[in-house]
Amino acid sequence: MKYIVVTGGVMSGLGKGITTASIGRLLKNRGYQVTAVKIDPYLNIDAGTMNPAQHGEVFVLSDGGEVDLDLGNYERFLNISLRSIHNITTGKVYRDVIEKERRGDFLGATVQIIPHITDEIRHCIGRAAKEQINGDRVAEICLVEVGGTVGDIESMPFLEAVRQMHGELAPEDMILVHVTLVPVDTMGDFKTKPTQHSVKALRELGLQPDIIVARSREVLSPQTKKKISTFTDVPAKAVISAKDVPDIYQIPMELEKEGLADVVCNYLTLDNREPDTAWYRVVSQEYTNRATVAIVSKYGIEDVYISIKESLKHAGRALSTEVNIRWLDAEAFELRDLADVDGILIPGGFGKRGIEGKIRAIQYARENNKPYLGLCLGFQLSVIEYARHVLGIPDATSEEMGPGAHVIAILPEQEEVSDLGGTMRLGNCDVVLKEGTRVAGLYGRTAIVERHRHRYEVNPKFIADLENAGLVFSGTCGNRMEVCELPDHPFYLATQFHPEFRSSPTNPSPPYIGFVAACKKNKSTSDTR
Repeated sequence: MKYIVVTGGVMSGLGKGITTASIGRLLKNRGYQVTAVKIDPYLNIDAGTMNPAQHGEVFVLSDGGEVDLDLGNYERFLNISLRSIHNITTGKVYRDVIEKERRGDFLGATVQIIPHITDEIRHCIGRAAKEQINGDRVAEICLVEVGGTVGDIESMPFLEAVRQMHGELAPEDMILVHVTLVPVDTMGDFKTKPTQHSVKALRELGLQPDIIVARSREVLSPQTKKKISTFTDVPAKAVISAKDVPDIYQIPMELEKEGLADVVCNYLTLDNREPDTAWYRVVSQEYTNRATVAIVSKYGIEDVYISIKESLKHAGRALSTEVNIRWLDAEAFELRDLADVDGILIPGGFGKRGIEGKIRAIQYARENNKPYLGLCLGFQLSVIEYARHVLGIPDATSEEMGPGAHVIAILPEQEEVSDLGGTMRLGNCDVVLKEGTRVAGLYGRTAIVERHRHRYEVNPKFIADLENAGLVFSGTCGNRMEVCELPDHPFYLATQFHPEFRSSPTNPSPPYIGFVAACKKNKSTSDTR
């Protein structure tokens, strides 16, 4: 097993996750089996209870793990399916060590950060590295992203564990990639001092980077690379410029041009095979059409919906259609804001805020034949909207929202749940699609697997009435409704599951393909009027 550890310096939000995923893509293009681990230094067990407006999207893995959004990037870039053990948090590590202490596993020893916590971290990394990817093979190379910034107190045990790993492994079995910022001053000069200080802080922890990936607005000059090399003892050829690009899927191509794959393969004594360029061709697809989609959101931060954004991009690229997103505040938008968009999307979420605005948007899409896609909460609100304005139940609502006719009810197994973390209906579930429906046509089959994250369902008491009124439940999981659609509408589809969690550039999600295709058609129709 070869390890590539990625750390970050200077400031947070530099794109360590995208850099990690891009390195994996470079190696994947050369035929290597790659897996990835994300270390998050927070004390939470997982990301499930975090406010998405502060932390970003909660990505859901196949086994139901609620994790950091970077694991979504790993899956999209590498076309792999990860599991909960690929996300290591301080909370998980300390919980496991304390449980071992309570059982007496340490034979009366005084439990300390070193060696017990660092040993547990190394054990977690090794266990995740050996986990089968996509259920049938073990990786040859494991990428390990250490969250946070060098110098953060909470990251110290993880960096110490990395130092210990580095001392135990052969030099050709582990390299350290350090991502830093190289800002530009008002005169247009690259400033290397932040990178110098960041590497100095890393060295004080006993770690010397093998490669520096320097984030900057423009490509670093040879002189700047030489200067960084001189002050950090990193060879100039291993100082890699990572300039800003308009599309994250272009980053592997930019790093390829910079020679990063050559340096990585040299350090790890890997055969530097001729790269397969199929993935590059897919992500370089030219756009010949454009469509505008309104996303009616309640959190106001785009990172909350990163998988939705990327899934629209995947589908758009497959259809040669650039998808422009118009973000609308669910509490403040007006119906006229929807008049000139080509489609409307209602994403998932929790709580009462913004619900009535989302229902108004769904009603507008249904009554004005706008292509519509509802996701999770969007599916539940689609049922509520239909019950109110077609079935004639004016107080139709969800049990989550308060009093009224609960056409959406809490799942029976959720009624006695008190802990919030990791207790929803999570991860992969089998869904059966009705033959001859729009959704079955999109998937091209009637048996699918999709990921879930919810506590509520369509109330069985109202299903027959809703169907009699014209709403088609075209997907089910046992006796639970999973998909609804309107056959006489240009495109009206809502799913209880989150299809965006399984979308990638080379395998776009079928519901998104159908939605973007409908938006494209709607735009071309309106353009000819």
